[in-house]
Formats: sequence, C-alpha cells, structure tokens
Amino acid sequence: MNHPIEQIRLTQYAHGGGCGCKIAPAVLSQILAELPQIIPHPDLLVGTETGDDAAVYRINDTQAIVATTDFFTPIVDDAFDFGRIAATNAISDIYAMGATPLFALALVGMPINKLPLETIQQILAGGASVCKTAAIPIAGGHSIDTPEPIYGLVVLGLIHPDKIKRNSAAQPGDVLILGKALGVGILSAALKKDELGADGYQQMIRTTTQLNTVGTALADLAEVHALTDVTGFGLAGHLLEICRGSQLSAELRFDDLPILSAALPLAQAGLGTGASERNWQGYGKQVDLPADLPEWKKKLLTDPQTSGGLLVACAPDAADAVLAMFRQQGFGDAAKIGVMRAGEARVRVV
Repeated sequence: MNHPIEQIRLTQYAHGGGCGCKIAPAVLSQILAELPQIIPHPDLLVGTETGDDAAVYRINDTQAIVATTDFFTPIVDDAFDFGRIAATNAISDIYAMGATPLFALALVGMPINKLPLETIQQILAGGASVCKTAAIPIAGGHSIDTPEPIYGLVVLGLIHPDKIKRNSAAQPGDVLILGKALGVGILSAALKKDELGADGYQQMIRTTTQLNTVGTALADLAEVHALTDVTGFGLAGHLLEICRGSQLSAELRFDDLPILSAALPLAQAGLGTGASERNWQGYGKQVDLPADLPEWKKKLLTDPQTSGGLLVACAPDAADAVLAMFRQQGFGDAAKIGVMRAGEARVRVV
C-alpha cells in the first residue's frame, strides 16, 4: 500500500483490457447454445434473441424499462480515466436502444491487497463523473475482492415501447452511418506496449468518454430502422448482428470508414490485438474481403472498440438528417459507411 497513485499501472493487473476482454464470439455462441430457451413473456419486448444491446420490458402502453450491464478490466493506467471509460461504455447500451438513462448501480471487483484504496476511489469517482454528465445517479451497487480490477455499471433507462430501436429491423437500401472513428483497440494495445504518445492517448480518452447521447434523439425518427453500438466484437461483428437479426446482407465501404488518426499508422505498422484475431476466427467466414485487402485493414474491421460509436441503419432520404444530428451533438467523425442489401446475412467489404 506504499505506492503513490501515479506509479500504479492498472493495465499490468489485467490479462486484457476494456471490451477486448469479452469472451470471443465463437466461444460465447457455444456457451449460449446449451442454455434453455427463455420462456416467452408478452411484456418482454427485447430479450436475447438477436444479441441486442439491452433488455426491454413493457410497463404500460407508454413506458418500457431498458436494462443493461457492462463491466471490464482496465484499458488505461489512469484510475479516474478507467472509471470514466467503463461508465460511458455501460451507459451506451441504453442510448443504443434509443432510450433515456434513469439511474445506475456500480459493479466493483478490486484486488484489495494490491491496489491503494485511493486508486479504487479514483476509479469510482471517474464513473460517478460520467453519470453526473449523463444526469443520472449511482443508486447503489455491489463490490467483491477479485484478482483483477473490474469496474462497470448496471444501467436502467426508459423509452416509449413504439420508439425502441432494435438491431434487427434494418431494411434493404438502408444507409449505414457510424458515429465514432475506429481504432480504440489498437491504441490500447500501443498503450500497453508503451508505444502510445500523448496525442494518441488524448484521442483515445476523448472518444471513449464521449456519451452516445444522440441515440435518444434518434428514437424519434421513424426512418431510423436499426441501431446498435460498436464494442468488443468490432465493426464487422456488430454489423453482422444487424444482418442476422434483419435477415439482410451489408455492403461496407472501407475507404469511407472514420479511423482515429493516431491509430492509423499503428495499424499500418502491423499493431493489433489478440481480441481482433479471436473476432475474425469467430465470424470471418461471414465476411467477404477483396482479395488484395491488406492485413491491417482486416484488423481495423475486427478491432474491439471500447465505448465505440453508434451504428445506424436508416432510410436513404433520412441519412443526411441523421448525420447532421450526430454532428450537432459533437460527433465530428460520424460518416456514411455502407448500405444494407437483400440477401444472405453477410458483410461484403468493397
């Protein structure tokens, strides 16, 4: 307990970091395949059927509760920043359903005999600061002593049942819009190797702590047909979830993808994450790549995004309005990146 807070490197206490420590898609599918089917309930509007971002339970004709949880090990060394990132990431699932967050519960697992209490306090303070920005209280939680630092939130939100944005309702011809630039996983890998400069770190913190508040506004647009957030399975993985749920294919234009400027040279130099390769092993057979696509581009498609951007499928005539909504709320990297097509559930990269 004698170490000053500034000497504590949280990432050294974790085998993975952020959404990169999620169970690989293929392994998760095997685990879930053996579980019994959920008994249908008329008021459970969204469950586990399509791997959506949150569960939704109807209370009455005008109100439904949206519930989610998310937690992970440190993606950065700074305790306050780790708390901020984890909280932002957890709240994102509420926005990805189009809902308004109501309150949160903290999930805390800490190696009590390894970390100074001040460091743990800073993690919790970081999470609380984000909840304050989102105008929600942390109303309680649960804590245990664990080998690795773990922090996250249970978040509850509210939405009108008719305005729920699922990941399974895209339509042929829908334009795909991505709200944040890619490359968080690559930046986190560089950080762990002491190869990330100050500018890269600031880019990483700026994007991972930006709340996806635009999701609540998107709920009011009937032309927004499907919505999700891009996290640990990477852009290709979460787009595939839209394809499977909607029984459609997607055409993705790589050159239109927004990429964090600090991550681009690192990716081109071959830096990537183990989670990126696990993602590809899990769903790569459903992704069609150009024969000459460089390996670094494939890594960006599967790069695990912690607190990533919203992915929207909307009617073509609403695409400019949706893009304008993103930019009005400070998402300067938001871009049109592809289109939904009729056909088998696959992603084709062009």
